[in-house]
Amino acid sequence: MSTRNPKAMSSLQILQYSVKWHHMAHKVSSLLDAYSGLLSNESVILAVNPSFVDPLLQFESQLKIIESSFRMLVVMPSLDKIKEMGSSNEDFEDMENLYHNILNIYENILLTLVSKDLYKLQILKTSVDAPCLGLLAAELSLLCSHEDPSIVRQASLGMCHLLYIAQCQNADIRTNKPTNDKSYSLQFPSSDVEFLPKEFQQDKSKIAQRVGQTLLPSLLNDFVWSLLMKLSSPDDKIASDAASILKFTLEFHAEKVTMVTKIVNAIYRQLCDNNCMKDVMLRVITLLTCTSPKKVIFQLMDYSVPADDTLIQMWQAAGSEASVAPHVLKTILLILKGKPGEMEDTLTQGKRFSLDVTNLMPLAASQALCTFLPLGSYKKAVAQFFPQLLMTLMFQVFYSSELKLTPRDNALYAQDALRVLLNCSGLQQVDITLTKKNFWDQLSEDLCYYYGVYFIAKTLSEYNFPQFPETLRYLYKLSVEGPRRSEDTVIVVIFLIELLNNFFKDPFPEEFLALFTNWINDSNPIVSKLILQRIAHMSPVINKIENVSSILIAILDAFLSKDDTVVLRALLTLRRLLNKLDKVTYSLGTRIGSSYCPLMDHINGGIRSMAIRHFGELVRDMRQYTWMLKDVILEGLVPLILFLEDDEERVAKACKYTLKICTSQLKWSTSRLLKDENYSFEMVVLNICNNLIISHRNYITDLISDTLGFLWSSRTYLKKASVILIGYLAKSGGHLLLRAEIEVMLDVIERLLRDEDPVIKELAEITYDIFKKIADKLTSATLKQNFQKLLKFFYIKKLKPLYNYNSLKDQIDSPTDSKDIKNDKTL
Repeated sequence: MSTRNPKAMSSLQILQYSVKWHHMAHKVSSLLDAYSGLLSNESVILAVNPSFVDPLLQFESQLKIIESSFRMLVVMPSLDKIKEMGSSNEDFEDMENLYHNILNIYENILLTLVSKDLYKLQILKTSVDAPCLGLLAAELSLLCSHEDPSIVRQASLGMCHLLYIAQCQNADIRTNKPTNDKSYSLQFPSSDVEFLPKEFQQDKSKIAQRVGQTLLPSLLNDFVWSLLMKLSSPDDKIASDAASILKFTLEFHAEKVTMVTKIVNAIYRQLCDNNCMKDVMLRVITLLTCTSPKKVIFQLMDYSVPADDTLIQMWQAAGSEASVAPHVLKTILLILKGKPGEMEDTLTQGKRFSLDVTNLMPLAASQALCTFLPLGSYKKAVAQFFPQLLMTLMFQVFYSSELKLTPRDNALYAQDALRVLLNCSGLQQVDITLTKKNFWDQLSEDLCYYYGVYFIAKTLSEYNFPQFPETLRYLYKLSVEGPRRSEDTVIVVIFLIELLNNFFKDPFPEEFLALFTNWINDSNPIVSKLILQRIAHMSPVINKIENVSSILIAILDAFLSKDDTVVLRALLTLRRLLNKLDKVTYSLGTRIGSSYCPLMDHINGGIRSMAIRHFGELVRDMRQYTWMLKDVILEGLVPLILFLEDDEERVAKACKYTLKICTSQLKWSTSRLLKDENYSFEMVVLNICNNLIISHRNYITDLISDTLGFLWSSRTYLKKASVILIGYLAKSGGHLLLRAEIEVMLDVIERLLRDEDPVIKELAEITYDIFKKIADKLTSATLKQNFQKLLKFFYIKKLKPLYNYNSLKDQIDSPTDSKDIKNDKTL
């Protein structure tokens, strides 16, 4: 850089010359402005340098002085132009001396800093960041294409030095050189200094390669951003040169650019302002998408919906390269995992780009697919991601139907994208068929959406869509991993069931049966019912299924569902399977029977009646294995007896039906009493208790305990029935009770003596007397008590009627009946 005369001028000499040059101010005012400005800057440097000002503040001021001084030098005219300004040789010599002395002052400023306070001038040290290099490189790169050859030479030389500074920065970062090493100095390889400036002159491609290769990503960001801003320059030459260098830079080194989101947003704003460099800006979008598809697509999806023409053009630019199509679709699928209208999402594992707290990006992504999918460059990628796109759009159609947007805003983006997908995948006939059946118009209605899912799957199957294998694999993968939302599971189940129905014969492959088994107890009752219904259809081939026990156990677990419709469906499915199941495989008979018992006291009358009836059918089917079910029959005996008095006729009939079967298997003569013409509740209880005394007296205490829970029922008919039953059971086996047990019974019955219903009070008095007499006969002598039990074990005495109770099925319950009936078997 140095143009210093061999004899350096002192400051006093410079001031003396200034008086002489003053008369030429009207000719070379720019030189005098630079001269006076540099003198001022030098004085500030000399004043601040030895002071005790904070080094950080000194650095900031010195950096500003360097930048200001450099700008003064840049705007100076060349020596050739200065020669043209002079009227004589003497004038030119004076101006040339002024020109050289301006450069000498600038060099003095730099030398002052380098020689005395190098540690504060970070721009000249290789071990620290020089944040202005990117912006400076952009300015120099444009000057390297200037029309003036002298400016081109100076700019090329400046670019050479700038890149060497950047190289030293990179070397320092690689070697981790300490920042306070004052002995470290900048060394330029002399071999390259000669050819680099020539290389940069009028060669935009080479400039872009070298700059992109040398600058750190943060500096390259500044370089690219500065060029992008130059595209809107009113100077066509500058805008054109900036466009060329920008495109070359991104073609060679777009992967190093990190401020993608900011660039994309700036391009969108400029395009909206009708910037004349539209083609260049769209090319920038294409190049950035090739290296940073995720950042570009996320930003493009973060604008308002529906997309305007500018945004659609940017989508088209982003989709113009086939090589990046899979990455673009993956990013869109990631966005489509979100649910429109949800609060701040976590798909990007961070904050979204917009300030809007609701997530409308899936709507934009659905609309964007209408642009991307038909592109010729995306044909292969669309085929690759067909299953994911198909199911994701099915989810989005459902989400969109829940948004409840106004008719003006309710654009069916997901539905449109789904139709585009079908037409781009060789399934035009599927879309035509659905259109003829007015399917698309009905799909947007909430009431029939799940049916719509079924109908799409059915139509695809009817046309034997070629994507079936990969779609089935994806559905299986999605099912194993588990969808993000419960409603997604419903859609997956409907779709999967329909595909399996059309392409497989029962039974389904084992891996899908395992999925179905898990889904039986899904948290979403719709899923549970769908699976239970489908399993019921497999009853004809139930014996061909290897692991049928796991399915049966899962169905039994569904008995515990809080959703009544699931319980009912589970009961029906189990019964249908048991009708076809080989009796030899009834190894779960006891467990199945025990699972029916809690449902006999269910709050839902339909569940009560079905559980009771199915229990009887199980006993009937297993009549050859009565010994296996004896304990279970006696376990269910109390509810079977008590619910004979149920207000709901279907429950009472179910009890009679099942009791006939059970008592027959136990060889009891009770069936005739259960016929309508002979029926009397007390006589049935009396008969059963007499049979218990004869054949199953050891169960009586357990039956008393079971009956005790029903005494607290809010239903009048259960209170009456349980008071009568517990009285007969006490009469039959009271001698088997301990004194403490009798006292508990007396306490419970005594409370019923204060019941508002006069019939219950009367029945309770009789039962209370029974327990009182039993208690009076007991002594505290353990030996005598045991002797009495042993004596009565051999002495059998049949019971006689005690209550003379007439059941009136049409009698209206007393006012004490509770509207909020809970499970009655509690104490």
